[in-house]
Amino acid sequence: MSDSKTKTVTATFETREAADLAIEHLVQKIGIERTDVFVRAAGRHNSSGVDVSGGDAPSATEHGRDDAKLSGEIEVSADITADNITALHRTFGDLGALRVTAK
Repeated sequence: MSDSKTKTVTATFETREAADLAIEHLVQKIGIERTDVFVRAAGRHNSSGVDVSGGDAPSATEHGRDDAKLSGEIEVSADITADNITALHRTFGDLGALRVTAK
């Protein structure tokens, strides 16, 4: 989406679990197309967040994992129409977004 009636809203989360939950809410509850939702590490390095959570946590049979680097925050962005901005901000806030920006 790239017309004058759309905006890109980006939220930053501490964990991959929170980012995944945000994506699920955007698609299933707000009705944003999955192709209009994007996820990436907030910094230069690949990261699964700053805290261990959800699928990143070791199971009872594991002593630790080396595949889930904890080196930065996760960004979720969505290209949305103006009528979804309020719901999107509320969803990101309810799910613990650290920062939310729109452009």
